[in-house]
Amino acid sequence: MATNLIVRGAPQEYELKTAAWQDLPKHLERRNLRKVMIIHGETSWQAVKGYFPDLSAYETSFYYYGKDCTDEAADHFAKLATEDQAEALIAVGGGKVADLTKLTAYRLNLPVIILPTLAATCAAYTPLSVVYNHEGVMLRYDIFPKATDLVLIDPQVLLESPYELMVAGIGDTLAKWYESDAIISQLAVKPLEIQVAEFAAKKCRDILLAESSAALQAMKEKQLNQAFIDIIETNILLAGMVGGFGDEYGRTSGAHSIHDALTVLPDSHKQLHGNKVAYGILVQLMIEQKVSEIRQLLPFYHQLGLPTNLQDMSLDLTEKDYQQVAERAAAPDEMIHFMKETITPEVIIQAMRDLETLTTDAWS
Repeated sequence: MATNLIVRGAPQEYELKTAAWQDLPKHLERRNLRKVMIIHGETSWQAVKGYFPDLSAYETSFYYYGKDCTDEAADHFAKLATEDQAEALIAVGGGKVADLTKLTAYRLNLPVIILPTLAATCAAYTPLSVVYNHEGVMLRYDIFPKATDLVLIDPQVLLESPYELMVAGIGDTLAKWYESDAIISQLAVKPLEIQVAEFAAKKCRDILLAESSAALQAMKEKQLNQAFIDIIETNILLAGMVGGFGDEYGRTSGAHSIHDALTVLPDSHKQLHGNKVAYGILVQLMIEQKVSEIRQLLPFYHQLGLPTNLQDMSLDLTEKDYQQVAERAAAPDEMIHFMKETITPEVIIQAMRDLETLTTDAWS
């Protein structure tokens, strides 16, 4: 477990309001920025470009980000930004777009501004990037010593984002409580920073369980409500605060280690990040022998359509697959070892199998 604690509490500026994106020129002017490079998604860009403000008074270049946040992609965009003489990078998209833009900006020591098109992760809020290889296998987290300069969130934009991505985001954010609690509960003394992280993590769980249904109904009806705004800020702001104040005590433990391990299976790439994390929560709870907690969560999972087992993710693992996943999850540098339990591949395989039995029997 980490012995040092560095607080990376928030972006330098964060604003959520309807039409927030239209204030981008004002923010650029305040920062004396004239040349900007915009890195964006593909499908998301087509859906949201009508919300993007007029930047005709600025020198701009627009680039599709590709597919993943990789070292090679960051090198590529760093070269383009240098050629364009960009003074700042702007991410318009989901978590991978945000992560790639942050990684690129860090290499160039440039300001980074993020306009999220999804509320599926806290990537817009946190000064870190999850880096993958070209096969989609997660390699590492890079944590940066500088916060994101500006986050502008327009809830109307997010209201029109894909429903299934919001569900996955809820699954991902729900892990904030279970993963941080597995670590923080071991502490005899909780510094104030840790207490803030713990508070934010518990609020994540409580708000998600109470308001997700109403927020998702808002998406179906294309009508903003307070529950939707609460879920947006839970997935982005509150979730970001957990790791921001808790550092390694508030980032990941069991659930994300299971997610990361599943990425070694090509068939798992069809599943959204948050869905695999949601499954990882249940595996973690099984390792902790918290079966009653799993049973309490199952109705919520089924209501939202989150996966409760491998079958729900259309994954049929062979013995070799189980071993490969378990060995990756139990690798010495994995954060699953922040849990108090002794973690071995055998422990993970048993938990995965027990979860299959429990969830199949419970809902057969």
